[in-house]
Amino acid sequence: MSDRLFIFDTTLRDGEQVPGCQLNTVEKIEVAKALEELGVDVIEAGFPISSPGDFNSVVEISKAVTWPTICALTRAVENDIRVAADALQYAKHKRIHTGIGTSDYHIKYKFNSNREDILERAIACVKYAKRFVEDVQFYAEDAGRTDNEYLARVVEAVIKAGATVVNIPDTTGYCLPSQFGEKIQYLMEHVKGIHNVTIATHCHNDLGMATANTMSGVMHGARQAEVTINGIGERAGNTSLEEVAMICRSHKELGIDTNLNTTKLYGISRMVSSLMNMPVQPNKAIVGRNAFAHSSGIHQDGVLKNRESYEIIDPKDVGVDENSIVLTARSGRAALKHRLHVLGIELDKEALDKAYEGFLQLADKKKEINDDDVLLLAGEHRKASRRLKLDFLQVTSGVGIKSVASIGLDIAGEKFEACASGNGPVDAAISAIKQIIHRKMLVKEFLIQAINKGSNDIGKVHMTVEHEGVAYYGFSANTDIVAASAEAFIDAINKFVH
Repeated sequence: MSDRLFIFDTTLRDGEQVPGCQLNTVEKIEVAKALEELGVDVIEAGFPISSPGDFNSVVEISKAVTWPTICALTRAVENDIRVAADALQYAKHKRIHTGIGTSDYHIKYKFNSNREDILERAIACVKYAKRFVEDVQFYAEDAGRTDNEYLARVVEAVIKAGATVVNIPDTTGYCLPSQFGEKIQYLMEHVKGIHNVTIATHCHNDLGMATANTMSGVMHGARQAEVTINGIGERAGNTSLEEVAMICRSHKELGIDTNLNTTKLYGISRMVSSLMNMPVQPNKAIVGRNAFAHSSGIHQDGVLKNRESYEIIDPKDVGVDENSIVLTARSGRAALKHRLHVLGIELDKEALDKAYEGFLQLADKKKEINDDDVLLLAGEHRKASRRLKLDFLQVTSGVGIKSVASIGLDIAGEKFEACASGNGPVDAAISAIKQIIHRKMLVKEFLIQAINKGSNDIGKVHMTVEHEGVAYYGFSANTDIVAASAEAFIDAINKFVH
């Protein structure tokens, strides 16, 4: 008989706090529906008080999904809680996630308070949230660095106040797995009523131990894991959903089971990566493109003789079907549509037609089209409504000559052209754009990443552009890296040009 581990996904809340990874409401609904298909139990849809956009996203996600619990985050502030309750009005299953910092660092420096006052505020926020919803989750922020005896007092008090779930976060990613497991065990042994609620973990990856800490917490009694797709999140990220899912599946001796359909993991990983323009590192466990690649001759020989020689996970268990990843110029519209469906993307006829046109053009440049290429093609239709577009780009560059770029921009239907020289083709192209867009702009970060290998591959460009003290994030992908760089610069400008 397996114990059930509830999966609480916070990709749309904590994951979206990564700079440059903000989604609009339509995109958030797309991710929420994919999470529902994956089988997550709880979706943390946002922090409603933080912005009208977040409030609206919680409302619309509540309408869009059926069986997962929809959770809204708040501080221990009555107005936060009222706004969250309002945002959750359409949710079939609703939860308010409220709480306060409990470590001495937070009590002294963040709140300028004392332990007794924080304890009273913790009790008060749970009781107030309980007026609006039955399912109330309390978080003890920075529990990882909170004294266990005081933490136990807080946990016991909020359970008595009506909390149904108590979240024990390692907010700074500081704990060692043994320490975090012992903390959960201490609570299980010293808190009256703890067996009547669900204890949750929320571990950050600052020291690379988020997944290890989460599993240590689960092994000592926690039964809800707070996770994100691809482990995205603030700073170094959060616990990775796919890692927890496959650890539980691979280690049957733990007796821990989830409700996840793991064959959906690869598709949703690529979807989130594409929508948030945040690449998945090639050696990322479970979903990285090298996760099931074997370059060593000894390893290849072993895998061919018996997969389990070097693979503890069947690639198909996480949705990686090597026979269905590659598309070529001979693949038809139906094959593209099917691959998009496998990756969790549904396009209407017009968007599919445009994606297929782009697919054929790309297939002429590349011999093979992989899943990352397909997701990029699917996302191209989002650019159609942008005010500033690249019409044409011509660059002359080489060794011993000055790089020169001629560029044409379409700004709300009006055509502009400019020519500029620069220190290389990318600099020349950006200088030409600056001649048309008369704003003070500074490129702060410029990252180029190839999807696979080879000189004919698509290159992804991530760019941070500073304007009036604010950082804007641009992204593009193209087989021409100079064009991708210009498009990424324009993408960032689109976000601050009104």
